[in-house]
Formats: sequence, structure tokens, C-alpha cells
Amino acid sequence: MKQQRKQPARGGSAFWAVAITSMAGFITALDNLIVTTALPSIREDLGGGLEDLEWTVSAYTLTFAVLLMFGASLGDRFGRRRLFAIGLGIFTAASAAAALAPGMGELIAARAAQGVGAAIVTPLTLTLLAAAVPAERRGAALGVWGAASGIAVATGPLIGGTLTEHLSWQWIFWVNVPLGMALIPLALLRLDESHGPNPSLDLVGTVLASGGLFGIVYSLVRGNADGWSSTTVLGGFFAGTALLVGFVLYELRAKHPMLPMRLFRHRSFSAINAASLLMLLGMFGSIFLLSQYLQTVGGYSPMEAGVRMLPWTAMPMIAGPLAGALSDRIGGAPVVTVGMALNAVGLGLWALAVEPQVSYTHLLPALIVCGIGMGMFFAPSANLVMSTVRPEEQGIASGANNAIREVGGAIGVASLAAVFSAQGGYGSASMFVDGLVPALWVGAGAVALAAALALLMPWQRKADGPAAGLAAEDPTAGVPVAT
Repeated sequence: MKQQRKQPARGGSAFWAVAITSMAGFITALDNLIVTTALPSIREDLGGGLEDLEWTVSAYTLTFAVLLMFGASLGDRFGRRRLFAIGLGIFTAASAAAALAPGMGELIAARAAQGVGAAIVTPLTLTLLAAAVPAERRGAALGVWGAASGIAVATGPLIGGTLTEHLSWQWIFWVNVPLGMALIPLALLRLDESHGPNPSLDLVGTVLASGGLFGIVYSLVRGNADGWSSTTVLGGFFAGTALLVGFVLYELRAKHPMLPMRLFRHRSFSAINAASLLMLLGMFGSIFLLSQYLQTVGGYSPMEAGVRMLPWTAMPMIAGPLAGALSDRIGGAPVVTVGMALNAVGLGLWALAVEPQVSYTHLLPALIVCGIGMGMFFAPSANLVMSTVRPEEQGIASGANNAIREVGGAIGVASLAAVFSAQGGYGSASMFVDGLVPALWVGAGAVALAAALALLMPWQRKADGPAAGLAAEDPTAGVPVAT
């Protein structure tokens, strides 16, 4: 097997790794929701129907979700820094293509290409960061990274609404271009190259996992529009589930699996990934509905609604780095558990407070509580994922965790929107609230279940080192892997 290559560390590599990976994580996470508040302007300019507008959102989400693990595998095989720069190049070029798109078909294709670039970049941000930052400072570094990604997800509608309102919808894509062009040379000059131990690509596993996730996420995205009992949706669920079962069976027997199933035998790895899925389910679905509540019921413009979400979105800037540093001292599990519990409480407070004529000040406690909880979740959860696997498997673990989070977000939007549609609608403020309240309770329940799953992880602080948590649960984890 090929010997893993080592290079002399560049001066200040930890600082540059935090700065470069945090900014890259920000722009790729931002594009999950930045387009939502620009959809009416896009339709007015380019035409198209409702399905075309939906695909401008879901084309990015689908390619992002189904290719995340493959992106991590490519980095392990061909070099993480190299593939990180290539992924940024794809994302930047696709952003320019989206801004220049003359029609809906071209815009949808560009959005799908953006998702491909983001799927390569996102998992590699964590592996590059973990390789450059010493273990004793990794929690604080991941706190900065987590705050950047969390803010991007939460402020997407605000940034999109502001750019659309004051410039044009094309600027929601143009904004990525100078950032991407600056990050590519910085990454090549300032980051150290690293490789995974496996020289082979698991193409069969990649096809099975990508196809399975595509079928399930596609069905979730199309469920409300096509009907949950339609042949297309049910067929997608069935085919997706069958392919994922085939993926698990294949990976159990593969010589060089993309996702070693033995990782899930460890309680912490399984628990944090299940909790991440449920956390993103409740949070992403709730943000999707609450941003509409502020506009539909509150009467605010997209930019005004985003400004009023700042007590939620600004909190991770403070709570994220503090939570990362705290996790270095007491361990990540208690910090993550408290963060998810606070998110569940915050969503419950929203459900109790929302009314057709409620004052904005009555919603502030829920916004603040959710913001603190979100900041306490992102960084420590990433650290937990990285600390439960061997260093050479961090790329695999990162890709799996990010894919699970992305799927959780897609499930959240689809499931909470389904609850909303069943109980209410857009006909009046009262109807909107009638649908929103039960949807928020479902979201709060999902996040509360995530907090309960986090209790399955050991709370005591492990010895420093990326494989410490794994070693505590598996006495064979410290055995060197041949390279």
C-alpha cells in the first residue's frame, strides 16, 4: 500500500487552515438557503413554473447530499489540498454560470454543478483543519469553523433578500466568485497536503450510496408537490432504501470500503451521527417555515425578516467559539447535549408564542435560546465525529457526517412542510399559524430526541488525540494501520 506522504508544515498553517476552511465552509453552506428569498425575482426575470423554482433549490441540495462521501474519498486518494482547490474551482465557476444563466434550465444545471463543487469542498474543510491544528486547540478552531457554517445556514435568507432587494438576484451568485478566486491560491500556498491510506476508490459503494440517497432525498423534495402516495415518490423511497441496504451489505464485504461499517459499532460515532440528522431535521425545517412566518404573517420584507432573525443568527458567533473551547476542557458530549436541549426548548417557546398578531418582542426569547443552542452544537459535534475515528479515517467520517446532516435538512424541510400543509396553509394569518404550531412541535420533538441520543455518548473527557474516544471504547483502536 502506498506510503502516506508527509510534508514540512508551513509557518502559521494552523491560522491559515482555520481562516481558509471556515470561509470555504461559509460560502458552500450559504448556498443552501440564499436562493430562497430571490425566487420571485428569478421567476419574473427568467420565467418558468413552480417546479422550475423548486429545482433551483433542490438541484443544489441533491448533488450536495449524494456526493459528499465521494468527495471525501477523492481527497483521500488524490490529495486533500489538491481536491479542495479543484472543488472550489468548480463551485466558483458554477456560481458565475448561475449568475449569467439566460434561462431556468441553465440556472438549474449551474446549481447542480455548484452542489458538486460544494460536495468536494465541505468534507475536506474538516480533515484539512484537523490535520493543521494541534489536538489541544482543535475544539476552539472547530468552534470558529462551526460558527461560520452555522451562521451561513441561518443568514442565507437575509443575505439573499438583501442582495436581491438592493442589487439583483444575480448577485446572490456573483458574491461567491471573488471569494472563491481568493481562496484557491491561498489554499495551494498555505495549506499542507495530506492523503488517506487507501489508494483505491470505492466506485461500487459510491454508486450505491449516491443512488440511495438521491432516491430518498428526491422523494422527500417532491413529496408535497407530487403526493406522498404517488408512484414517483413511493418508487423513489423503495429504490433508495433498497440501494442503501445494498450499500451496507457491500461495504461489509468490500476490501477497501468507502464507509467502514465497523465505525458504527462504536456508540459515540453512531450516536452523534443519529443526533446530527435529527438536529438538522428540526432546525432546518423550522428555519424554512419561520422565515416565511415573519414575511407572510408579520408583513416584513425579505431583508426585514432576516434582520429580525439576527438574535438567532448572531448567537453562534459568540456561543460557537466558547462551546468549542469548553469542549476541550469538559468533553464535547455534554456541550452538544445541552445545545440540542436548548434548541428543543427554543422551538417549543416559538410554538407557544406564535399568534397572528403577536409582538416581535414576544418572540425574542425563543430566538436567543435557539441561537445559543445552535452555536453549542456545530463545533463540538464536529469534534466528536473526528475524535471517534483514526486519523486516516477522518475524511471518511467527515463526509458521512456531512451527508447525514444534509439529508437531515432535506427531511426536515419536507416533513415539517407536510405537517404545515396538513394543518394549515397560506390562505390567512390564522391558517398559517394553525399549520406552523404543530410543525414547530414536531421540530422540537426531533431535536429533543437528538439530545436524548447524545446521552448515549460517554460524558467524561477522553485523552487528547483524534482517536482517543475510539480507543476508550475499543481496545484495538490504537493498533497501527499498515500504510
